[in-house]
Amino acid sequence: MVDKTMMFSVSENKDESIKYTLKTVYEALMQKGYNPINQLVGYILSQDPTYITTHNNARSLICRIDRDDLLKALVKSYLDIN
Repeated sequence: MVDKTMMFSVSENKDESIKYTLKTVYEALMQKGYNPINQLVGYILSQDPTYITTHNNARSLICRIDRDDLLKALVKSYLDIN
């Protein structure tokens, strides 16, 4: 029997999930001819899902992410903080 406590990090898994979702949404927006950066910024600032296309289920995917978690992941990624 092991007498050590295992550590589990939800944050790392959450960040990876957010990254995957953003890439999927980005690709869907590109495929539909939108400027993905502008559309994502519009969505983040307003939290209005109509900025995101329904193509490839992108709108549904992005709406599953809490905006605070999304912003935190973006800032951490931009600053290259783990």
